[in-house]
Formats: sequence, structure tokens, C-alpha cells
Amino acid sequence: MATSTVNENQPRGLRVGVQKFGRLLSGMIMPNIGAFIAWGLITALFIPTGWIPNEYLAVLVGPAITYLLPLLIGYTGGEMIHGKRGAVIGSIATIGVIVGSSIPMFLGAMLVGPLSAWILKQFDKAVEGKIRAGFEMLVNNFSIGIIGGLIMLGTYSGIGPAVQALTSLLSGGVQFLVNANLLPLVNIIIEPAKVLFLNNAINHGILSPIAVEESVRAGQSILYMLESNPGPGLGVLLAYMLVGRGAAKQSAPGAVVIHFLGGIHEIYFPYILMNPRLILAVIAGGVSGTFVFQLLGAGLTGPASPGSIIAYALVTPKGGYAAMIAGVVVAAVVSFLLSVFFLKTSKKQENDNIEEASAKLKDMKQAGVSDSTAAATGAAESVEEAAQQLKREEVRKIVFACDAGMGSSAMGASVLRKKMQQADVNVTVVNSAISEIPVDADIVITQKTLTDRAKSKIPAAEHISIENFLKSPEYDKLVDRLKG
Repeated sequence: MATSTVNENQPRGLRVGVQKFGRLLSGMIMPNIGAFIAWGLITALFIPTGWIPNEYLAVLVGPAITYLLPLLIGYTGGEMIHGKRGAVIGSIATIGVIVGSSIPMFLGAMLVGPLSAWILKQFDKAVEGKIRAGFEMLVNNFSIGIIGGLIMLGTYSGIGPAVQALTSLLSGGVQFLVNANLLPLVNIIIEPAKVLFLNNAINHGILSPIAVEESVRAGQSILYMLESNPGPGLGVLLAYMLVGRGAAKQSAPGAVVIHFLGGIHEIYFPYILMNPRLILAVIAGGVSGTFVFQLLGAGLTGPASPGSIIAYALVTPKGGYAAMIAGVVVAAVVSFLLSVFFLKTSKKQENDNIEEASAKLKDMKQAGVSDSTAAATGAAESVEEAAQQLKREEVRKIVFACDAGMGSSAMGASVLRKKMQQADVNVTVVNSAISEIPVDADIVITQKTLTDRAKSKIPAAEHISIENFLKSPEYDKLVDRLKG
């Protein structure tokens, strides 16, 4: 029995570790996606091959990618490890790798930002409680200055050139795949990884930094399109609309809008978990779409985040729309045809229980967040119990929180906000990442395995645990309660 338990836990432990690493990588990129998009739009518009070439405005492209974006990544990575002090020293360290190399230092910033913050954190722990009264500000400022200066010298002399060599190696590997027409095979890894929530580690941790460097040279990069292509997921959802059964068929049209126009790919993952054979459909769709992208020379000027067809259109370079649309359509058609085949040849019970699949999806997503059984504590708190904590006149802001603060929490906030408006309840409803819950939040709503983390972040708020951000009975109960 003991051996069996160990064997079962080993794959889970590996997945948990990869998910945690992926969260660290994506956590440095996701808050700064807006800056990436701003750079991509300026590039698409004003470079010599852009929509409206302008030599004066195009000057912004180089400094933004060389200094602004890496510094934002280093700042964010440092802040994740050690708050504002970590953010400052992360920026100091990032300047070293920027000046010490001749290419955009995204990988370097993702390395030295958290590392320098961790070093400062260890120093702060060592001197905690040992500083004489009145000398705190002196020690705090000079510790960042001295440690940061030393780290900057090291990143300039050693890490910058090393990361430049690594980036060149990775770029060479990508170029080899492109030249050998093997790039589409990368989707064999990417599509299953998306369903296991490892996509951020692959997309934002590896592909985007290399894509930025490639887009500087060529004005666009196909790497932005490997993970974000909405075609494969669209094919699955269209198949459920046509030949699905039960609740899955009924919910598929709404999921199409959220996925294809909203760019929230998480919405189609439960549909795959209901029938795991569909993973073959999205793999085939991803491979086919990337093949068409490569064949027609498609690429984007910046990251399409979220992976919406609207976002695709905004960062597609001049003359690239036909290739972009062709790749998305082919991916959707291939995925659709295979999905129809798998759905029509599957047993009925495999296609009905979307609630069970959604719950399974949430457990998989949060596996890297909590390794203990503490989640059960958050699940045990009912809405009736939570309702005793705050009176209706005390509730001014409700915050939906998820790991990244973008996908599932945004959907939940949208659903509850609409219910509040229909009931004429004047309460602010917003969404955020767990690490960025506003201090003025009165009620925090999280998926049950995240509740403990949310409580530790803002213990004074009322916390409500739910199973499904899209459809939860707690929403109606909360609206009725606030209506009085």
C-alpha cells in the first residue's frame, strides 16, 4: 500500500512543482502584458514596414524593449519575493543584465529580479530586531544600495553575457525548428499543457521572451501564436454545440463567446476533461494551425493576451491578416472535425456532467497552490455562516480573486456584477490576483482551494468559498442578502 501511495504522489508532486514554477514565471509577465501590448502596437504602427511609418515616433520602439519591459519584469519579480524593497533591488539588478548584453534581457530580468530580492530578504531576516532605534532608515536604504550595487556589478559582468548566450542558443533552436518545418510539433506539448495549466510557464516563461527578440529582428514572431491560437478550443466548443448532449451542449454557445471573443481559454478546458480523447483534437488543431502560420509567414508584433481573435487582430502586422485568419480557421476546422468524431463515438455519460468536469478542472488548477488539506477548511464555510460577519450596509466592495487575477475571477466578477445591477444593489464588484487583493475589500470570493491564501492576505475581510466561478448558488444568496 505504501509503495502505491508514493507512486501516485510522484506525478502529482512533479506537476505541482512545475505549476509553481510556471506561476513564478507568468507572475512576472502577466501584470505587465499591457506594456508589451503598447510596445507591440507602436511597433506595428510606426516602424518602416508598419501601418503608418513614422521615423520620429518609431524611436520609441528600441528604448521600450531594451529598458522599459525588462525593468518592469525585474521590478515585478522582485516585488513577488520581497515586496517594494524586493522590487527596487530587482530593478537595480536588471539594469546590470540590460547593460551587460546587446539583446533584450527578458530572460535575464526573470532570473535576477527574484534572485536579488531573495538575497535582500535573507539579509533583512538576519538583521531583524538587531538595528538600533533611529538607524532603521539608514540601514534599510544603504542595505539596498550596497547589496544592489554589488549584484548589479555581478549581473553586468557575468549574468548578462551568460543569459545572452542562452537566449541565442534558444533562438537558434527555434530557428532550426522553423527551417526544418518542425515548429508545428511544439503544439504536441503545448495543447496538453494548457489543460494542465502549465501554459503560462511555456508561453510567458519561454516563448514570449524569445518572440520579443525575434520580433525586434523581423518585425513579427510566429512564437506569439503557438499557445494563444483560439482555433483549437473553438473547434471543440463548436462540436459540443452541434453533437454534444445535456448541459454541455446548452452551455457551449456562451463558452464560444467567452473563449473566442473574450480570449479566456480556461472556459473550454472542462469540455475536454469530460471526454479526454478530445485532447487529440486540440493537438491536431494546434499542429495544423501552426503549420499554416509557418507556411504563409504569419506572425504577431506583440503578445496576444488574452488569446482572443480581437487581440490577434490588434497585433497583426500590415499585410498579415490573411495568414493569421487562415491559421486560426484551419486549426478550428481540424479540431472541430475530430471533436465531432470523438463525441459521436463516445458513451453518453462521458458528455453530460460538465459540473463534475469543472470541479475536476479547479482541483487540477489549484494543485500547485496548496499541498495540504487546508482547502477543506475554506470549503466548510457556508454562505449563511459568512453572512453573520458583515451587515449589508457594511459591504461596499466585493473582490473576486484567483491565481492570476484575469481569467476565472474576471468571469465570476462579471456574472455577479450583472446580478447586482439587476437587483439594484449598489456594491462595487472587481477582480484581482490573490497577491493583489485590495485592502478595502469587504467580501472576498475565491475558489475553495484558494480561500486560505486569501484569508492570510486580508484576514479582516469576509471570505466566501465557491466551486464554479461561472455558475454558483452563492451568488443569488449573496444578492438576496445585500438586498435585505
